[in-house]
Amino acid sequence: MRSDRPSLPWRVFAHAVVYAAALAAAMPLLWMIMTSLKADDEVAPDRLSLWPRAWQWSNYAEAIRAANLDRFFMNSLVAAVLTTVLAGFYNAAAGFALAKLRFRGRRTAIWLVLAAMMLPVQASFIVAYIIAARLGMVDNMQALVVPFIASAFGIFYMKQAVAAVPDSLLEAGRLDGMTDLDLFWHLVLPAIWPATAALGTLSFVNSWNSFLWPLVVADSESSKTLPIAIAELAGGVYVQSWPVRMAAATLITLPLVIVFLLFQRAFVRGVTLSGVKE
Repeated sequence: MRSDRPSLPWRVFAHAVVYAAALAAAMPLLWMIMTSLKADDEVAPDRLSLWPRAWQWSNYAEAIRAANLDRFFMNSLVAAVLTTVLAGFYNAAAGFALAKLRFRGRRTAIWLVLAAMMLPVQASFIVAYIIAARLGMVDNMQALVVPFIASAFGIFYMKQAVAAVPDSLLEAGRLDGMTDLDLFWHLVLPAIWPATAALGTLSFVNSWNSFLWPLVVADSESSKTLPIAIAELAGGVYVQSWPVRMAAATLITLPLVIVFLLFQRAFVRGVTLSGVKE
């Protein structure tokens, strides 16, 4: 009986290629972490090595102290969490409306969402800044959150996820007297939670790594986010030590790793647009 399973040499070769690619992708991260634990004299061009001679854990405390990273860290964390929660709700609600409700202009709205996906985000920064300034959303937390609670990609992504929910399930809910809001909250959201978690993960990463928009709207030290502080730190504004700079870069990367590890299963399920089928 012929087996479709690949031969042992082929499996060994495939695993070797995958592990080599993973190692190559992880090398910059590993180098950053190892550099953050070195002394200043170990990063000289003639003394480069991967492993530090003595582990300098004090570099992390120095990075936090020198650049006030604790304050910038909280600004980024609050902005990322609020953006993640609000983006998940608003994008899912818009996706539900476009996928399951029938109203005048629905097709036009879908085409507008698709057209907006073709424009780079930076193209709207001038108009967005003018609107934010007139609404008083400059140099505060609203400026870091409100512009990102809905996006063309998020709306279209959630529309595709909601479209997989059976219409018969919603019709059964309507027969029981449920309103559209009840259908969305009690039936649709539980069915599309993997897609919501995936979008939430992407929203958290985008908000946490956002640099250009906070650079435009955050004028004072009290509103700056961590990427701006890291950029200033890398430019030598706060400290000149490269190990301390790498320690700060490691600190900004750590929350992203934690979030992905916590939600990796839901993320993988969500990106495949899995859902309840008829």
